[in-house]
Amino acid sequence: MHISISPEKLFEIGGVAITNAFLTNILVIVLIIVLSAIFYKKIKKVPGRFQALGEIVLEQFMEFMDSFAGGRKNVRKFLPLVATIFFLVLISNWIGTVPGIESIGYYMMEDGHEVFVPFFRTANSDLNMTLALAIIVVIGSHLVGLKHLGRHHFDKFLVNPLKSPIGFFVGILEAIGEISRIVSLTFRLFGNIFAGSVLMLIVTFLVPYVIPVPFLGLELFVGFIQALVFAVLAMMFMAGSTEAHHQEH
Repeated sequence: MHISISPEKLFEIGGVAITNAFLTNILVIVLIIVLSAIFYKKIKKVPGRFQALGEIVLEQFMEFMDSFAGGRKNVRKFLPLVATIFFLVLISNWIGTVPGIESIGYYMMEDGHEVFVPFFRTANSDLNMTLALAIIVVIGSHLVGLKHLGRHHFDKFLVNPLKSPIGFFVGILEAIGEISRIVSLTFRLFGNIFAGSVLMLIVTFLVPYVIPVPFLGLELFVGFIQALVFAVLAMMFMAGSTEAHHQEH
C-alpha cells in the first residue's frame, strides 16, 4: 500500500506534467459540461419531472444562501460562480468513491521499490487544485469590490501611516486576513478530502468487502458538506464586498 501526499505524474505534454489528479479534474469538468448541456436542452416552459427536480434543488440552494449573501439580489448576482464551484467540488469529491478511481493503474519502480500509481485520483486531494479554487474565490471577491467601490476598494489596505497610524496597522491586518482566507480555504478542503481518501484506502486494504460500505456513506456526506462549506464561504466573501459598498454610501 502506497500513500502519497502529492499526485503522481502520469505523462508530460510539452514539458507540462499531467498528474492523475489533474486527469480526474478534466474528467469532472467534461462531466459537468455534458450534464449541463443535457439539462439545458431539456428545459421547457412546462417542466417535466427532471426539470422540476432541478428547479426545486436550485430554489432550495438559493434560499439556503439568502442568509449568507444578505438577500436574494446578491444570491442571484453571485450564483453562477458559487454554484459552479459547489458542483465542481461536490462531483470531484464524490467521484473519488466510484469503483476504479484510485484502484486502477500500473506499477512502477521508485527507489528500488515497486509502487502502484493509479490512473485517477480525487482532484481535491491535490493541494494545487484547492489552492487554485481558493485564489479564484478571493480574487473574485476583490473584483466585486472594485466593481462597486472602484479604486477605493483598496483604501482599507493602503492607509497613510502619518494620517492614521492605527488605520495603517489595521490595513496590514486586513492584508494578512486576505492571505489567511486563501490558506484556510485551501487546507480545509484539501485536508478533509485527502484524509478521507487515505481512510478509504486503508479500510479497503484491510477489509475489502463489507466494512468499507459505512465509510463510503460517510465519505459521500463529508464530500457534500465540504462542497457546501466552500460555496457558503465563497458567497460570504462575494457578498461582503457589496456590503462594504453599501456602508461606504
